[in-house]
Amino acid sequence: MCGRYVLKREDLEALLRQLGVPDISAFTSRYNLAPTSLVPIVRGPRPQRTANTAQWGLVPPWAASPGGSRLANARAESIAARPAFREAFQRRRCVVPASGFYEWETRGGRKLPWYFAPRAGPPLALAGVWAEGTENTPATFALITTEACAEVARIHDRMPVALSPEAAEVWLDPAPPAAELLPLLRPLPAGVLAATRVSPRVNQVRHEGPDCLLPVTGPEDEGDGQLGLAGLV
Repeated sequence: MCGRYVLKREDLEALLRQLGVPDISAFTSRYNLAPTSLVPIVRGPRPQRTANTAQWGLVPPWAASPGGSRLANARAESIAARPAFREAFQRRRCVVPASGFYEWETRGGRKLPWYFAPRAGPPLALAGVWAEGTENTPATFALITTEACAEVARIHDRMPVALSPEAAEVWLDPAPPAAELLPLLRPLPAGVLAATRVSPRVNQVRHEGPDCLLPVTGPEDEGDGQLGLAGLV
């Protein structure tokens, strides 16, 4: 599962350049993105590729109400068959730019946040699927999760799928069949991500500043110790 992530302005710019799409100039760095946030996603093959804003939490086209149940995550193992995601997987795939993501360790009844981000190289190109909005509501999307890589597995058994530059090009192309797409939905190799225990301020969605990423090295926790209502999903 993935319930929060970070997107810094400079990382968005870098990934949009890599994917060959114009910048979204209105976006500013966000350090505690949660479901229902409006964030940039990239859709389509070159040269028709676009970057647009969408709301995190996919609303399937057949949902009774656009404001009803939102699906923040889709499991890679079932995405091709599950009705809520099957059509989007076939026709509406996207890349979600991210600097890193959070997962939580449970210790002594407390939720302790950890931040996972690349040690080096480009920012994360997370695999997603999206659904059309309506005249009055934005497009929506879900992040795809898979088994955790070595660094994340110490804290949680799932992680968002992060695509290599080559895999991102295949993912955004509407032509490949499921047999070519499903192998892309795998964990990152060991050693790619760095894990940092960070401030419990991130547990509350109202905290969105860079202080969410302050490292915690001692046994004492500062700030809020409980997850907000829009926390882990």
